[in-house]
Amino acid sequence: MSIVSEITVPNQQSNLAQWLDYLLAIHPSEIDMGLTRVSAVAERLSVLDLAPAKVITVAGTNGKGTTCAMLASILRQAGLSVGVYSSPHLLHYNERVQINQQDASDDALIEAFCAIEAARGDISLTFFEYATLAGLYLFKAAKVDVIILEVGLGGRLDATNIIDSTATILTSIDLDHQEYLGDTRELVGREKAGVFRPDCVAIIGEPDLPLSITEYANQLHTTLYRVGHEFNYHKNQTQPALWHFESARQSYTGLTVPRLPLANAASVVALLSHIWPQISQQHINQGLQQAQLAGRLEQVSQQPLVLLDVAHNPHAVRYLAQQLQAYQGRRIVALCGMLKDKDIKSVLATLAEQISHWNLVSLDNPRGASAQALRQALPNDGSCEHVSEFADIASAWQAIQATVNADDVVIVFGSFYTVAGFKSL
Repeated sequence: MSIVSEITVPNQQSNLAQWLDYLLAIHPSEIDMGLTRVSAVAERLSVLDLAPAKVITVAGTNGKGTTCAMLASILRQAGLSVGVYSSPHLLHYNERVQINQQDASDDALIEAFCAIEAARGDISLTFFEYATLAGLYLFKAAKVDVIILEVGLGGRLDATNIIDSTATILTSIDLDHQEYLGDTRELVGREKAGVFRPDCVAIIGEPDLPLSITEYANQLHTTLYRVGHEFNYHKNQTQPALWHFESARQSYTGLTVPRLPLANAASVVALLSHIWPQISQQHINQGLQQAQLAGRLEQVSQQPLVLLDVAHNPHAVRYLAQQLQAYQGRRIVALCGMLKDKDIKSVLATLAEQISHWNLVSLDNPRGASAQALRQALPNDGSCEHVSEFADIASAWQAIQATVNADDVVIVFGSFYTVAGFKSL
């Protein structure tokens, strides 16, 4: 007798928690790369063709979430209806599917799950594939003008890649998830480029582009629109709150510097110049000003200044280190928890010079690294003198609160799990 047959299948009357427990139980592995199964179910659900909606797929190692948030914010300012599918969520599963910047309701997700369950028959789906199909189902039902799909892992074999997009954005290329994507930037780049489509445009925000991406784009006749080549951006030297964008298609002076990474904003503006050139600079500025994303240099306290960032790989932490330079001269305290399959040594070394006191936590997750393992990964060159270990996030935060001063800076980082755990305190 199979395990699946022993599990009670939820229905329309079940709550969301029961559905999520069921989705986790029915597929043995969290990640099961490949598009055959999910494509077959998508076809049965009639969600492979999402016309007349325009579809933008966003891939890359880092910066996908902030790119999606800024693009959605600008399109909303311009009066378009927008669906955004993203992952993972921080606190609530509903965050994965947003329509017009509102999280999907429990009832809407349950309706989608019921439809997927009826359509899949004996086809097995992962937790992530269920979420992707639910997003597509709800976006089609809502008849949104634009669908923004954030790639979960890689690109070529990610469930979002069952959809042919109008255009794509590739934010950055660096090493992460090496066991699935390969251990060189060339291999990772080829996986990410899997979202390209023939005779479509791909906006490239990565300045150091692996050759594998260019070669694949040439095979497909995908038009690459690259930062530093077809478009450029720079901050205004005299007015640091403003920036400029230049390309052969469209140029803007005096754009508003967003709270989110400027490099990703430039990729968004480059995309707009291709797909929605009619959107005004006023709408772009309003969208950039209002765009925000939980867990991306998110400020949750003023005194002491507490910042949350989900940075968990060397590329993201290098950006975080740049942002922390603004607090030079202030004591910076870290609360850090990481997964053991990440490049812990490189991540911690990147911030070693800036952190005055490390508070390392063990994450309550099968993939979580212990506080002791994190401590062993710290540089032993004398740059990390003050280190404390904690069994959990709550006890680390309690200890920090007892010793921190009003003008100190606390940075909570290392994993989505760390930031989510902190937010749920």
